[in-house]
Amino acid sequence: MVDEYDDGRKNTREDELTPLNIKKKPKRQTAIALSEGAEKGDAPVITASGRGIIAEQILQLAFENGVKVREDSALAEMLAHIDLDSPIPSEAFMAVAEILSYVYKANGLADPFNSPIGHDSKDEDE
Repeated sequence: MVDEYDDGRKNTREDELTPLNIKKKPKRQTAIALSEGAEKGDAPVITASGRGIIAEQILQLAFENGVKVREDSALAEMLAHIDLDSPIPSEAFMAVAEILSYVYKANGLADPFNSPIGHDSKDEDE
C-alpha cells in the first residue's frame, strides 16, 4: 500500500483550496463615494472615485467623518468607470439601493427604500 501519490505535477501554494467565506483583497483597492441626488427622486451621484492610495484616502476620510462604509468590490469597479458628478447608471440601481438602505439603517434613519410604492403621506391626511 502506498501512502503518497505522485502524478508528476508540481503543486504550488496557489493550487491549495481556499475557503469560500474568505475574500481575497484586490491588489489595488477601489473606493467610490456617493451622495444623494440634488432633488428628491434624482439618482445618487458619484462624488469621489479612486484606486490605490486615493482609495485609501477616500476610506480614511469616510471613517474620520463617521460615514458608513460598505464593501462591494464588483460595484465599486463598475462605478469607477463613471465620470465624477454623474448619476449612477441604471444597471447599478438595485445594488446602490441595497447599500443606501444599509447606510440609512446604520445611521438610525428611516429607510426610504422600504416604503410602499405609490404611497404618499398626503393621502393619509385626506
